[in-house]
Amino acid sequence: MRPILLQGHERSITQIKYNREGDLLFSVAKDTVVNVWYSVNGERLGTYNGHTGAVWCVDVDWDTKNVLTGSADNSCRLWDCETGKQLALLKTSSAVRTCGFDFSGNIIMFSTDKQMGYQCFLNYYDLRDPQQIEENQPYISVPCSESKITSAVWGPLGEFVIAGHENGEINQFSAKSGEVLKNAKEHTKQINDIQSSVDLTMVISASKDNTAKLFDSTSLDHIKTFKTERPVNSAAISPIMDHVVMGGGQEAMEVTTTSTRIGKFEARFFHAAYEEEFGRVKGHFGPINCVAFHPDGKSYSSGGEDGYVRIHYFDPHYFEFEFEG
Repeated sequence: MRPILLQGHERSITQIKYNREGDLLFSVAKDTVVNVWYSVNGERLGTYNGHTGAVWCVDVDWDTKNVLTGSADNSCRLWDCETGKQLALLKTSSAVRTCGFDFSGNIIMFSTDKQMGYQCFLNYYDLRDPQQIEENQPYISVPCSESKITSAVWGPLGEFVIAGHENGEINQFSAKSGEVLKNAKEHTKQINDIQSSVDLTMVISASKDNTAKLFDSTSLDHIKTFKTERPVNSAAISPIMDHVVMGGGQEAMEVTTTSTRIGKFEARFFHAAYEEEFGRVKGHFGPINCVAFHPDGKSYSSGGEDGYVRIHYFDPHYFEFEFEG
């Protein structure tokens, strides 16, 4: 089966996210547009219009009611998933790099960039308190003065946020007090992406140091390392198999000076236990910026620097991937 090609963005994709059932796929890019698609056939369902800068992150809550987006226009916005109506606008001093709903969908977090003289903050809002939204006052704002947050996900039970930093550190920030609960320094360069397993017991980090690493969510113990020969932009854990998919490539600036064959723009599959690569899937005309497994584990999506989102179907039990040929 040929991959489904989604063409709804004019610039490179920054993040893609499935909802819990997997029937919807959300994509954001550097072109200000937030798209939602039917994952089964690639039909575009609609757009969330309002951002005026590159959109860096997107998340959808557990029951697919609300969508959260963060952008370089110095805002984090809450949308009604069904109608596309903007429910809340949270203004910040710098670009919003990561965002996410906790398990209940009541608490949101987002982090801002360290730029223009402003430092990086991790902000927590309780959506049940309208005053926090109206006055734009988070109930906790954690300053990250040493190194900015580049990617973050909620831990199990919504007790803390697991954040990856520019210097390669991974921290757990408490959702109640904002303090750092645990710390791990396994990467040597910037962490580009963090994603959790379906049961939230593990997280995988993708880094510019050419590796992806698997950690225990609660203890931050380092479990496995997956090595490549180029920066890893994104990595995801299969919900049904011991598989990990990784996407990456060279820096976008270096791509134009080499052919795509040398650029190696494939999605790569590794065995989660043996740390061995067993498959590659070609397709994108530039580095892969983000990957995500469908919740049923029978397909995965990738978003690239070329502005396309691709949905690939495969049989996870036989490792027979559908190559374009």
